[in-house]
Amino acid sequence: MDARTGAPLGLRESKKQETRQLISDHATRLFIEQGFENTTIAEIAAAARVAKKTVTNYFARKEDMALDHQDEFAATLARAVTSRQAGESALAALRRVFEAAVAAEDPVAGFSGPEFSRMITDSPTLSTCLRGLHDRREQALAEALADAVGARPDDITVRTVAGLLGAVHRVLFQRIQDLTLAGHANGEIAETAAKDAARAFDLLEPALGDYAVAEDTAARSE
Repeated sequence: MDARTGAPLGLRESKKQETRQLISDHATRLFIEQGFENTTIAEIAAAARVAKKTVTNYFARKEDMALDHQDEFAATLARAVTSRQAGESALAALRRVFEAAVAAEDPVAGFSGPEFSRMITDSPTLSTCLRGLHDRREQALAEALADAVGARPDDITVRTVAGLLGAVHRVLFQRIQDLTLAGHANGEIAETAAKDAARAFDLLEPALGDYAVAEDTAARSE
């Protein structure tokens, strides 16, 4: 299934997707076992039983094999804004989506397990890449907010709102990671994260509770 269109994949595309996932899975296992910086492309290729050229054809950078859902991560906040319900503000939509992600223990929200979390934390390269993904996510959010309120993405209000909302999600993501590395079970982490999220979003409510409220298109057309 194509994640973008929802259409069934052809045999060739399905095979390519399987190969990509195979490489990513073996790479991640090696990164966890021996460290990201200590793992070579040749070792990954040998583990996946493919040529080195095949690995680099599928992944331009080694870190892309560890963080292989980057586009999904970067799009989550913007998608919450663009899909908000009638009468729902951007803040309310993001809060609702985050609460659902915590309840589902979604890896995109930070529930990646202790081994994967340690792999990221122990690698300067992957830690830098993760910060860049947070930046990409905030930029995408700014663009979605700008479209929602009819402003430019570089408008100071849009940038400030995106910065505040992006910061809350960074803090909550890191909170989940810290609790994971401290040895807490996912259920306990989810309970704590839900309480922390409520406090964090409540802090923004007075300033952003009425920002980018989605119109009721049905009522507007009457």
